[in-house]
Amino acid sequence: MQTRDIDYFDGPTRLSGYLAIAAGGTGRRPGVLVFHEGLGLGEFAMERARRLAGLGYVAFAADMFGERRQARDLEEAGALIGPLRGNPAALRQRARAACAVLAACPEVDADRLAAIGFCFGGAVALELARDGADLEAVVSFHGVLTTKSPAGQGQMKAAVLVLTGADDPLAPPDQVLGFADEMRAAKVRDWQIEIFGNALHGFTNPSADGSIMRAALHDPRADRRSWASMRRLLEEVFGNGA
Repeated sequence: MQTRDIDYFDGPTRLSGYLAIAAGGTGRRPGVLVFHEGLGLGEFAMERARRLAGLGYVAFAADMFGERRQARDLEEAGALIGPLRGNPAALRQRARAACAVLAACPEVDADRLAAIGFCFGGAVALELARDGADLEAVVSFHGVLTTKSPAGQGQMKAAVLVLTGADDPLAPPDQVLGFADEMRAAKVRDWQIEIFGNALHGFTNPSADGSIMRAALHDPRADRRSWASMRRLLEEVFGNGA
């Protein structure tokens, strides 16, 4: 496994992402963006990038906060997330900066890109799709589904997969239904929602033990099943090319 840090910029903001590529193999490979949770780019997102690389993709874990800043609690996380969530244009621009880095990697087939995200990162992946980015697929793991800038008709090019917990207070049933209505109104060609019973927020992260957020709790079964669903979609959209 080859990994390296990559510094890049969104305007004056210096960002520090993490690239993972499996050793061996020839030719350019599909690339997958990984957007981190609300605490910032840390080991969890980087481990998922390495896992994707092990499947044959080139994975780039983006830094959405700059300087790879890490939040220690919900208050700090809110201070980092708020300016981006409150300004969808700025959030999408920063996500596109990461997309450009991945597409420019010599190991990557820039015509075959996807994005996944966890928690805050799930919302980022969806915003990138709403912005009409040239992605084959986007996958949101326990992400917030609401937006200040809903997708316009025909704007979303990517296949969309939402993986959410039935008991996640950050994505309650009315917001799940609202997201479905948005997909219909935008005439998205391919979208799916999978709901995991008894799962709370953060169900993919083994470190989610309720200590930082009471409603964030790892669920091994939902974690395993959601990852399998993501794998199936990527294999489908990339034509088993990875």
